[in-house]
This record gives sequence, C-alpha cells and structure tokens, in this order.
Amino acid sequence: MITSDYKTLLKSQPEPHILKIEMNRPEAANAFNTQMAHELTDLFEQLSLDAGDCRVVLLTATGSKAFCAGGDLKERNGMTDQAWQAQHLVYERMVRAVMTCPVPVIAAVNGAAYGGGCELAACADFVYAADTARFAQTEVKLGIIPGAGGTQNLPRAVGERRAKELILTGDVFTSQQARDWGLVNLVCAADELQTFALETARKIAANGPVAVRQAKQAISRGMQMSLSDGLAFEIEAYNRTIPTQDRREGVAAFNEKRPPKFSGE
Repeated sequence: MITSDYKTLLKSQPEPHILKIEMNRPEAANAFNTQMAHELTDLFEQLSLDAGDCRVVLLTATGSKAFCAGGDLKERNGMTDQAWQAQHLVYERMVRAVMTCPVPVIAAVNGAAYGGGCELAACADFVYAADTARFAQTEVKLGIIPGAGGTQNLPRAVGERRAKELILTGDVFTSQQARDWGLVNLVCAADELQTFALETARKIAANGPVAVRQAKQAISRGMQMSLSDGLAFEIEAYNRTIPTQDRREGVAAFNEKRPPKFSGE
C-alpha cells in the first residue's frame, strides 16, 4: 500500500485496483533527478512489500512533449566521478524495483523517451505509445552507455543486431518503428493514449489477482532460464494458484454464468 507523498510524482486511482503514476517535472522534460529516482524507487519497493488492493500500475508523465528525457544533465553537470557513481546506484535500484514489481506495469509513453526514459519504458510489462512519441538510447553521445537496463532489455525486445544499431548510433526512432521492432505493444493517437492504456489496465484488474501475479512472474523469470527450468517454474507458479479462493471463485462464476468477484486471496 502506497502511503508516501511525492514531490516529483503524481499518484491517483482512476478506477478501483488501478494505480496511476505520473512523472511530474515538465519543466525539465520529466528528466530524472536524484529525487525522482528515489521517489520511483520508494513507490515500487512499497508495492513489492504490500501492493494492497493495487492490481496494475499505469506509468506515464504530465505534459505532451516528454515521457522522460533520461538523467537530468543539469544536475549532473560538474559531478565528480564518485558523486556520479553514487547517484547511479539510485538509478540501478529504481530499475530493479520497477522490473520486479509484483503487479503488471503499463508504460504509457506520451512524448520523448530518451536515454533513461527509453530504459524505464522498456522495464514495463507493456508499452503503449502516442504516435508522436520518440525513443532513443542517446548515452553514447555523452560518452557513457545505457546503465538502467538498456543493454539488456532493449536487445531482448528488438533483437541483438537492432539493439546494437540503436545503442551505438544513438539514433532517434519513432513509436511506429518501436512497435514494428517489438519494443512497443500499441501505437495510437496522442489524445487516445490514456484511454487505451486504462482500458487494458481495466481488463487486467478484472482478472484473478493471484493468477496475474503468478503468470507475470513465470514469464519474467522463465525468460532468464532454460526452457526446462522455465517449465518447472511455471508448474510451481501454477500450483500456487490452486489453493486460492480466487481459483474457486473463478470456476464457480463460470459454472453459474456470472462475472467472477475476485478477492486476491
């Protein structure tokens, strides 16, 4: 259950069981500063400890120009090597917190997603993008490399050769290209983005919460295993759904020809 208040994030509940998080630094193209990274980390770590009645997270940003422009280079200007490394530890922790969130995360990319912003989107389970959105891994232009999962998540989404091309050139690519290559699930008009993302969140929230969490974990963990180990992990996850009230409710609702009322237990 999220109890904290944040200065760089807006949180709301547009519908039951759906948590909407908006990065809110439009004056800086929603770039990460240390505070935003700490706040995103805190929020997602709280979800891992106790998601409460949250069944899906919708991650987006205020404004229409930028989803997230990556690290705040004004804050980083003049940083010592030691200060830079210390700050980056916060980013590393943030990435792990998002990627290990127990409930599904939908990134609704409303504008530019550059550097760490592209990496943050790639950490989500689904990526929906406005047709005006743009993506790029621009780090090599600054003399660094993607350090928030980009060298790992991007090739898993678009393939090794395409990821090398995008990361080593730093080229900007469109949301349509991102969809064609596998980074983005859906592209829509900018004014329809939140509607489409919320519609998918609503579908997920209506399903069995325990089953959704176990399925997400089985896929995410299985992608890091051999097929044999992944199949074994799948059975472990499946078995965790059997003794639940949700499983009994789902079967009963089917036979009684009514919508299920899942409790998450």
